[in-house]
Amino acid sequence: MTEKFIKNEHVNFIKKQIALIKDSKKKNVPPTVLAAVIDLANAKILELIPKISLAQQEILDLSRLKTDDEYDQYIQRLSKFLIPFPKITDQQLKKMFPKNKKLKLPDLSRIDYSQLTYLGWDDLGSNKKFIVYELDEKTVGIECRIIPTSKNNICSFCRCAGKVVFFSTVTKAKKANNPDYYKSIGNFICADSSECNKKITNAEYVTTFLKDSLRM
Repeated sequence: MTEKFIKNEHVNFIKKQIALIKDSKKKNVPPTVLAAVIDLANAKILELIPKISLAQQEILDLSRLKTDDEYDQYIQRLSKFLIPFPKITDQQLKKMFPKNKKLKLPDLSRIDYSQLTYLGWDDLGSNKKFIVYELDEKTVGIECRIIPTSKNNICSFCRCAGKVVFFSTVTKAKKANNPDYYKSIGNFICADSSECNKKITNAEYVTTFLKDSLRM
């Protein structure tokens, strides 16, 4: 059985490194410079996976690839080692948001779980965005208020510029001298969650945001 060890955000990161290598080739940089670009890409990729095995290092190694076709085949092979986002049902989503009696659910039948770092969808009628994420081996969800924006900005999840909304959620933060203290957490996030999932290369902020919001 093939061991799955990479995630959607890792594949996105690897694609960006390959794009940098291809760009260097198009610019006809000296062989020593191209070799340095490839070595740096390999080093950055290996940093993605904690305690990566030698066999997994071999799978991710870019140094033997020469042509665009070989790079494309490499990306296709990675799909065999991809850890998909956990399959989820309508009932599970309803349990995550028990206070929302009129919860608008996404069409789960149209979702490609292999291309998800997080599941996000909007309820424009109530100006809310719902986010579901696997945190510490448990699937959790939060709902956020969203405010449309007219200008492009940097998404705090994928760190790319594009069309965003301002989103915020309120958490009951711990404060010993004021048990009723509430803290609002807000930032910009891609308006289109599916596009965000195609660009995100690091889930660190998603993890931090969910932990802060849920006080985990």
